[in-house]
Amino acid sequence: MIMVLKVIRIGNSLGVILPKDAAAQLDVEAGDQLFLTKSPDGYRITPYSPEFESQMALARAIMRERRDALRELAK
Repeated sequence: MIMVLKVIRIGNSLGVILPKDAAAQLDVEAGDQLFLTKSPDGYRITPYSPEFESQMALARAIMRERRDALRELAK
């Protein structure tokens, strides 16, 4: 599905108007953050932080390595 986004001027910056369907699919509301990331075929808009995903991958690896210590701390 292709959606056309309109670029508008907001002060000295530019903004994009998301159609209601796009906002619903992204599950975002006014005031939420969106992340624009570069991808091999252009750019991607997502409500999920790519930095958070890499931090969670690191946390999962540490939790796997330190499983016994974390189990003892949970007692």
